Amino acid sequence: MKHVIALDVGGTGMKAALLAQDGSVLFEARRPTGREHGTDAVVAAILGFAADLADEGRARFGHAPLAAGVAVPGTIDEKNGIAVFSANLGWRDLPLRKLLGERLGGLPVALGHDVRSGGLAEGRIGAGQGVDRFLFIALGTGIAGAIGIDGRIEAGAHGYGGEIGHVVVRPGGPQCGCGARGCLETLASASAVSRAWAEASGDPDADAASCAAAVDAGNDRARAVWQTAVDALADGIVLAQSLLDPSTVIVGGGLAEAGDTLFTPLRAAVTERLTFQMPPKVVPAMLKDTAASLGAGLLAWDLLSMEVTA
Repeated sequence: MKHVIALDVGGTGMKAALLAQDGSVLFEARRPTGREHGTDAVVAAILGFAADLADEGRARFGHAPLAAGVAVPGTIDEKNGIAVFSANLGWRDLPLRKLLGERLGGLPVALGHDVRSGGLAEGRIGAGQGVDRFLFIALGTGIAGAIGIDGRIEAGAHGYGGEIGHVVVRPGGPQCGCGARGCLETLASASAVSRAWAEASGDPDADAASCAAAVDAGNDRARAVWQTAVDALADGIVLAQSLLDPSTVIVGGGLAEAGDTLFTPLRAAVTERLTFQMPPKVVPAMLKDTAASLGAGLLAWDLLSMEVTA
């Protein structure tokens, strides 16, 4: 069976698969990233995991993987295969593609951004199948996004395309880690909801999931916190709709696990704000926390396709 290595490197854990050309998963595995041991240990863990996946492929299918794809957080230079910066993992200007290629005996390696890779997978084999224009939004600790066009992800001129989390929706609002104020992720991310609900409830351990549960139970304070996040997210989506005109907005990440508690008011809020724009379908992501690893595998298959046609 022809296969590639698909690897998603997160802040605390790594998710991996051996992926067939049609996107089907032939083998799955997870490991800790080991960031508590320092950057060198993280890099060693990535290389070791990839090598073990190659061995798994040989043992299962009698031949080595054809390529590898790896998705990482932070700033990346996809063209040159450089992981430029990650605050969580501590690296700067890491030649990850070169290191992986050497460790894997010269296999072709594709490097991708974790959220854009997740968006690619959602577009091809998830909630965006058959959609030619979509926006993928990941609601997690922060908010990131990916712009899908005709089966590919538009990274932008400098690799920052889709960064909807840093669209300012409340000028002069909460301070964002990027240096601006009122960015979408300061109001509508899972961490923003957690902070607001902890303050409103008086429970320092309260989080976004408990806020959603309190909304479902009819708690007025929780409803106010939740609506603040929904309104901000709707403003961000409408801004994106005016600029990009996607037919579908795919929403994933931890906050999307709230299901209809999020999507029912969010769809209503988006519709209320539209004037001349065509309303997008607002749908939940399908691939959950495996999206980025699957997307990394699809990048590997794309790389092989480009080599064949070159």
